[in-house]
Amino acid sequence: QVQLVESGGGLVQAGGSLRLSCTASGSTFSSYVMGWFRQAPGKEREFVAATNWNGGTTYYADSVKGRFTISRDNAKNTMYLQMNSLKPEDTAIYYCAADYSPGYYSGTYYGAWEYEYWGQGTQVTVSS
Repeated sequence: QVQLVESGGGLVQAGGSLRLSCTASGSTFSSYVMGWFRQAPGKEREFVAATNWNGGTTYYADSVKGRFTISRDNAKNTMYLQMNSLKPEDTAIYYCAADYSPGYYSGTYYGAWEYEYWGQGTQVTVSS
């Protein structure tokens, strides 16, 4: 079982940047597929980005492609989300999520239902 803690959220002006971190503990970090999701007020939780066990394969929602970069450092048990050119519509609570997959991964990476473990979330607010 893994525990996840997000950090790095805050208030930023449109066009600015933030870097979110997700630190894991309690299990072998490299055994997990990792993802970022977000949820804005009144909306459903949506996929943002995901990475395979070593960061060699990444996936992005169309809405963030070219602006956000997901990465991970298995030696530090940490995943990151670099967010550039932020827009007011990026305002949401951002969650990191983990899916235990020590071998071949048969999931899609995109579905929130595929992830077993979740952090508590960190608020990102982008002002116009």
